[in-house]
Amino acid sequence: MAAHPAKPLALTLGEPAGIGPDITIAAWLRRRELNLPAFYLLGDEAAIARRAKVLGADIRITSSSAGEADAVFAEALPVVATGAHATAGPGSPDASSAPAALASIRQAVADVREGRASAVVTNPIAKSVLYRAGFRHPGHTEFLAELAAVDGRVPQPVMMLWSPRLAVVPVTIHVSLREALAQLTSELIVSTVRIVAAGLKSRFGIATPRIAISGLNPHAGEDGSLGDEEQTVIAPALETLRNDGIDARGPLPADTMFHEAARNLYDCAVCMYHDQALIPIKTVAFDDAVNVTLGLPFIRTSPDHGTAFDIAGTGKANPASLIAALRLASRMAAATSE
Repeated sequence: MAAHPAKPLALTLGEPAGIGPDITIAAWLRRRELNLPAFYLLGDEAAIARRAKVLGADIRITSSSAGEADAVFAEALPVVATGAHATAGPGSPDASSAPAALASIRQAVADVREGRASAVVTNPIAKSVLYRAGFRHPGHTEFLAELAAVDGRVPQPVMMLWSPRLAVVPVTIHVSLREALAQLTSELIVSTVRIVAAGLKSRFGIATPRIAISGLNPHAGEDGSLGDEEQTVIAPALETLRNDGIDARGPLPADTMFHEAARNLYDCAVCMYHDQALIPIKTVAFDDAVNVTLGLPFIRTSPDHGTAFDIAGTGKANPASLIAALRLASRMAAATSE
């Protein structure tokens, strides 16, 4: 039986009109069967009760505080109020959606930073809904980084997609391929891999992480005949990383990095752009991959999927990725406390 951290996990509401409430309810209903770590939902108790009724879920929901959540989790889903009410129905975000989602994230970060929770687990948000309400961040990760700032210094967040079979990190993330090429520098590769190496040590308990670094071009450039970024950008970064004592391997051809035998040779693959990293992991671990943010002063995991408005409230949402995110957050919190 897996050991769980002393403090519960803070689970955010996400977009209230999406499947976040559905998968939260589904995960809690399987808490005993799967020995899930205790968690509490930051949101609107009435909204969750309405969704449970729509789903026909036999669930007890109780108003709670973070400190009470662990004691009540076995018998009821603890909901800690944020003060922001959510009125949106399944699949139909409304004016309450953005304030409710953002209040939940802010309170979750405050709870973990002030010692009331062991980690933050975030349900999916709808960026388009937030943008219409004036949200100015590219996404969840950047907002969390701003909330993590100390004395005005915002940490560099690094997105890892993790599963038991594969962990990947893209150096450039949600930008066009043209912009990714413009952003890619030796310095960005070095800072990203340093954060990955530190995170694998402190959060995953891997004493000497093995990190595979992809090339950018087909066949890792074929000695410059298919592009010289491997020689001019990636190789200098690798030299710096190795001088740091980091086991960084590459640049490796991306088309031969992800078969089963190759995956056994490293703990994480760092790739140069979004699809180079995410296509492999979504192929081998579509249902149970977890989004992890490294580089923050707290643990954050999230399901690796969106709000799925089209199936919200239907009972069709698969809670597997949220369950994996809860378990991984618990494991990381336990490793950090050792």
